[in-house]
Amino acid sequence: MGGRAKSPVGSALAVALRNFGIESRTDLKIGFLAPLTGPLKAWAAPGLNGSSIWIDRVNAAGGVKVGNRRYMLELVQYDTKYQPDLALRGARKLIVEDDVKLILMIGGDDLSPELRRLISQQRMLVSTLLPSDLTPDAPTLVAPSEVHPIYNVTGVEWLRRNKPHLKTAAMCAQKDLLGLPSMATYRAAFEAAGIELVAEKLFEPDSVDFGQVVEEMMARNPDILCWDTAYEPFVHELTVEAFKRGFKGQLLSCTCDNYQELIRRTSPEFMEGFVFQFPDFDDPKLNEPQVNFEDPGEFYDEFCRRFPGEWSAVSWEYASTLELWKNAVQRARTFEPFAVLAFMRVGGVGHHAFGEAIWWGKDLFGIDNALVGDWPVVAIVDGRARIQEYGSIIDWWNSHKSVLIKHMRALDLMWDQREHQAAASS
Repeated sequence: MGGRAKSPVGSALAVALRNFGIESRTDLKIGFLAPLTGPLKAWAAPGLNGSSIWIDRVNAAGGVKVGNRRYMLELVQYDTKYQPDLALRGARKLIVEDDVKLILMIGGDDLSPELRRLISQQRMLVSTLLPSDLTPDAPTLVAPSEVHPIYNVTGVEWLRRNKPHLKTAAMCAQKDLLGLPSMATYRAAFEAAGIELVAEKLFEPDSVDFGQVVEEMMARNPDILCWDTAYEPFVHELTVEAFKRGFKGQLLSCTCDNYQELIRRTSPEFMEGFVFQFPDFDDPKLNEPQVNFEDPGEFYDEFCRRFPGEWSAVSWEYASTLELWKNAVQRARTFEPFAVLAFMRVGGVGHHAFGEAIWWGKDLFGIDNALVGDWPVVAIVDGRARIQEYGSIIDWWNSHKSVLIKHMRALDLMWDQREHQAAASS
């Protein structure tokens, strides 16, 4: 008449299930705000794909358990086309309509002063691949995976020690917030290495003809041609133009995505020794004990199987950020940004993909929101990108910080200069 009474065993089981979060599963959204079309697609779409692999794996394992609740993850994407107004519109949508708990970005020109203000007002946790985006006025903006452009010093330092005959360099970059901070960093790295910068060329991000750029760079017969942090299409066209003109020296770049296509368009001999900063994740050196990315070879194989021909510098980076975030959320038992950040930065040390790193950046960015440690120097050897060594960014900084700050200030890129510019434009 009153229904069957619950057995003590059944009641105990129900309590146990609740304690393990089995009865309280729900969905949680993560925002992906980046240029999924246009010339920066190679630094966004592969990251979206890598994030999808990571989310599929987490959901297959039961999701993310926070307190007594278990969450299944959903990735919500928004294409900024690398236009600041679209990025701002997308951020509002992700925060207000989609109720995301984390936003993944490339950063750069997408992170306008207006977007920084929105991040601060909404207390939204946002990750960028560019520590040069960081400022104290956006305390929940972090760079936990990539430390662009500071890691570029490690490639130049490796060349200084391993190829001391290289004495001169010519450099080019697109005129934006990916190219300019990288230009300041390469200037500082060349100066510290005693390599003379004999030519420098800035070009517009909508450029399509690079013959004249390379012609001017080669005019003084430099030992090194440096493509700075040029977009993938730019790196390809610049490299092909150098090949056509018979360049015999050292090629240096932040990235060299889809280098197999460049080998096809030039020659294996021409591409041999090309130095950049991003390995393939089947690299044997990623099996060393200090590496914190789980099963990198397996991740690489799955990525190449699901997204053939799309591996790039960023394929693993957003997934690495997500893993750091998940671990911090589970320890904090909340999604509240400042609590999550506190657990990410506990002790001032974090587990970066390439080894233990420190939360750093106050001298350069005004806030210690970048996770900085060692970074791989990569060279093409026998047709494959292979890690030559892990270079210490912090060691270089401790010896040459004044040089880098000088060149960042020369381009109005220091955090206080950017804050002043933002205040003047508001």
